[in-house]
Amino acid sequence: MTYEELETRLRTILPEEYQDSYEQVKPVSMGSAGLRFGRDGQVAWDEMWATFCDLAMAGGPPHKGTLLEPGRVDEIAREPERYQQVLHDICRGVSMVAELPVQPSPVLGWVRITCPYEAMAGWLLRAIVIENVSARVVDGTMLDLPAGPGYRIEKEIKNVVTVIAKTSHYWTGHMRAPQQQAIDRLFARLAVESPLVDPALSVCNSSELAKHLEQKFGLKPSATQYGNWLGVECPSVGAAIWAMRAMVASNVLSRREGTALFLPLNPASDPHGERVAQALALVLTFAKARGVWGTGTD
Repeated sequence: MTYEELETRLRTILPEEYQDSYEQVKPVSMGSAGLRFGRDGQVAWDEMWATFCDLAMAGGPPHKGTLLEPGRVDEIAREPERYQQVLHDICRGVSMVAELPVQPSPVLGWVRITCPYEAMAGWLLRAIVIENVSARVVDGTMLDLPAGPGYRIEKEIKNVVTVIAKTSHYWTGHMRAPQQQAIDRLFARLAVESPLVDPALSVCNSSELAKHLEQKFGLKPSATQYGNWLGVECPSVGAAIWAMRAMVASNVLSRREGTALFLPLNPASDPHGERVAQALALVLTFAKARGVWGTGTD
């Protein structure tokens, strides 16, 4: 992949207002909207937002500072009634803000949204993960979002509803049909050339990839680590954003927390992390050539 091809991919997947200005977008939050309640005492999810922060995919602030993960099976087993209430609350909120079919996933720890076509599910997956909310696509058009018995209405439930409200708003309200069709063609081509690398559902051993990235690129592991993500430290927030966005354009799911770039671990689709390492090598070459892999704080 050339740098020109990377830019073409980014312009394809970003809404029009970002296509020629994404490097100038700053990760500045507009603040969090407070909960609003209807006459029935339930949260009026569809009345809470008039606008949203910039997409994290474009360089805006991720919705969460750290990753929101699905509930564990043992947690769900201990609090089944609470888990069912959380599922109900998330499904209600998603239905109101995204107007898409949603129901509890057959896999514990998730709710399942049915998208009308694969390109939408694939784009939402990438955009939501970059917002630091776990997501996965099943069978092309089904998008799973996380749920757990410890989720609170004003925190984690709101996080899930907000992130689907934000990303679906950008997909339906900021991208016209010709661009959505171009995204569909791009994703189909990438799936043939280099299938998407996403995090495994189980805990993985990151030591081999971590050692390789430190020895070859000087990237030290971040202080925070996850079972299916490897975090590496970047020289600045700006560098982490640039690399994250370029990795996604390379068909590798990625996200960031502060200056830490998080890369997916998946022994099934990427044994030994070879594709992640290859994509990162090219991304770092581009970043250094562009002068964005510096030591500043921006």
